[in-house]
Amino acid sequence: MRSKQLYRRFPRSLLFIALLFLVSTSLTAITVHAENVTVESFTYPIIDTNQLLCYDDHGSIISPSVGNVFYGQDGNFISNAPTYQDNDDGTVSDLLTGLMWQQDPWEKMSFEDAVATTGIFSLAGYDDWRLPSIKELYSLIDFSGINGDSVETSVPFIDTEYFSFEYGNESIERIIDSQYWSSTEYVSTTMWDDETVFGVNFADGRIKGYTTTVKASDKVNYVIYVRGNPDYGVNSFVDNEDGTISDQNTGLMWAKADSGQGMDWKSSFIWVNGLNDEQYLGYDDWRLPDAKELQSIVDYSRSPDTTNSAAIDPIFSTTKLNSSAYPYDDGEYAFYWSSTTHLGPSLAEPSAVYVSFGEALGYMDVSLGESPEGIYEVLDVHGAGAQRSDPKYGNPASSDYEIGRGPQGDVVRILNFVRVVRGFGDVEIGQNTENPPNTEGNIAGFTPIGIFGFGFVGLTIIFIKIKKALKKIR
Repeated sequence: MRSKQLYRRFPRSLLFIALLFLVSTSLTAITVHAENVTVESFTYPIIDTNQLLCYDDHGSIISPSVGNVFYGQDGNFISNAPTYQDNDDGTVSDLLTGLMWQQDPWEKMSFEDAVATTGIFSLAGYDDWRLPSIKELYSLIDFSGINGDSVETSVPFIDTEYFSFEYGNESIERIIDSQYWSSTEYVSTTMWDDETVFGVNFADGRIKGYTTTVKASDKVNYVIYVRGNPDYGVNSFVDNEDGTISDQNTGLMWAKADSGQGMDWKSSFIWVNGLNDEQYLGYDDWRLPDAKELQSIVDYSRSPDTTNSAAIDPIFSTTKLNSSAYPYDDGEYAFYWSSTTHLGPSLAEPSAVYVSFGEALGYMDVSLGESPEGIYEVLDVHGAGAQRSDPKYGNPASSDYEIGRGPQGDVVRILNFVRVVRGFGDVEIGQNTENPPNTEGNIAGFTPIGIFGFGFVGLTIIFIKIKKALKKIR
């Protein structure tokens, strides 16, 4: 294990200057109102993503009110805000989930070694540690993170006030090579029939299926063990026989049917607001789920290849794709939008998080680099149940996406599906409705090119690091 935290916090010497700068850029206009909720009655409480700012298609905006086209996104709501306790013994307790975590991950190891080490690992007097499931591990993800193009322009997708974190060693790997194993094995295979295990990348903010071997060698990822609450990540769905499904373990109510059609991110909010106007299924408070809520209903025991279904409990209705424009979509299942923005290095291609309930397809060069132009084949590269991101708008048939994007050529759809959610039972969600309504999302605080040459990402990094520094001082 590493003996010290390797991600350096925001220098306190810059705190006062940065605070003055942020005030001068009118960040004081951004306010968050939230109500903490009682979660003792739920064995699977969904922890907030910690995305505190709101966004449109181009940048950060004043927290939109009811009537705004972008109202209903992740930053409008806070419930079950992350609540950690450093136990000063190498462990961190999540006071909401009932999970206790190893604070300092093991060095990278193979999946086989990660499983074997579980049986001999002891920490803080406990010997009942386990490799976390993908749902347990994903509870730690923090979408105030930024997937930058360097360490300096990046913010980890995990709370570094409590957990040690290290970016990839650029001398031998990419900075985003900070993947963590879960215990959840993909029930099918990815790439070229390779055994695959799901994991979370806390450097770039994604769930992917990782093959257990790469070029005939063991794939190695970080390992963090967990103990407590064996029921975390277990759903208990009830069909209310009125078009809704309740999960008694998370306290969320879902629409049984999906949107039945794809749409870009902005249109998804318009579509949800239309449902509320007509009191869909008797309710007027439906919303687009955030990333963690959406991932909570993935059924990792299912896949198109092994169960001939989407990776979701069959209690839900799920539309199959049928597209003449994209032959690889025929008979496939959709990506589903979340309300969570995925922050990258620039505004050139603003993205939002989606979860793939069908195969997480990508273009792979089957010539393995031997052909100068490449010979590409569409494969399941990350597994049904992966969490990736798509541009918020654009034409998926654009030549820009001819071979997808990213290292594994992630297929770009943009026109993704929607499944709506609402609070249920004892859950109440705080809303910021103090700002006056507008129709397109007024830019406030952050602009594409900020004062003194600071860009959107630079300002966002400052905001997030100030927030963490203030929390540390307190």
